[in-house]
Amino acid sequence: MKPLIIIVGPTAVGKSALGVMLAQSLDGEIISGDSIQIYQRLNIGSAKPTREEQQNIPHYLLDILDPTEPFTVAQFQKMASAQIQEIQSRGKVPLLIGGTGLYIRSLLDPFAFSENSSAEIRESWANFLNLQGKEKLHQMLAKRDPASAGRLHPNDTRRIIRALEVFDLTGKPFSEQRGNLDYEYPPLDPAIFYIGLTASRGVIYDRINRRCEEMLHQGLLDETLALLKDGYDPRLKPLQSIGYRHAIWALTGKVTFPEMLRIFQRDTRHFAKRQLTWFRRDPRIQWYDTEIENLSNITEEIRKTCRGL
Repeated sequence: MKPLIIIVGPTAVGKSALGVMLAQSLDGEIISGDSIQIYQRLNIGSAKPTREEQQNIPHYLLDILDPTEPFTVAQFQKMASAQIQEIQSRGKVPLLIGGTGLYIRSLLDPFAFSENSSAEIRESWANFLNLQGKEKLHQMLAKRDPASAGRLHPNDTRRIIRALEVFDLTGKPFSEQRGNLDYEYPPLDPAIFYIGLTASRGVIYDRINRRCEEMLHQGLLDETLALLKDGYDPRLKPLQSIGYRHAIWALTGKVTFPEMLRIFQRDTRHFAKRQLTWFRRDPRIQWYDTEIENLSNITEEIRKTCRGL
């Protein structure tokens, strides 16, 4: 039986590097579990592994969509599941690597997601938002889906509109698409190795601060400016992700460069904290502290375990 290896953890902790080392050791191929790396041209800000960093290991779900194209967890669930099966059918070991928690769980647990959508319904709720405001929009969700309303901040109007859209299409609350599974962690197949990388908060935050600086030195502003010059709307969801929205603020003069860097680093640290909170809830993850064990030792330990299947 070929294993499935899943590597999760906060940004800048070393997931991609470990994935490549394991793929080299186990004749594996890598599937990205990142919600931004799937987009073409969003390279630096998404920390997409370069050709050199990929080390000739096949990588999937990278660079397959234009930034204007929507992408949902339902699509990821379907595409990643098919890719895992295809890799295993060739006798290779699939490695799923990423920090988007819901994407990862969509492959491990019986989450059901609605792929239904209606531009007309979304436009109707967007008009409601423009006329009535975000508080009224949130109240409308609370009447239809109290669970989702309790989870979503009134400022998160995009997700509120999506929840309202699902209710209008299906007659069921969006929260029921995943039932009450968020805090249920059923046993995994013995062939699944669910690995988490971590380090002390100070070390992770220092790595994040340096990574943000490196992204800017590598040309994050130029990458973002090129997208804007080619007509991409700065309000697109991928361009509102961490890094790109900060670059847009600097490019449009909303903040100075030093202030942009400070906020960029702060928001990335907050994101890493949320990632750790999400993954720490899952008791099935085997954690490795990269301050205590180097990636080579972790690779060897996992390799020996996988060989025992």
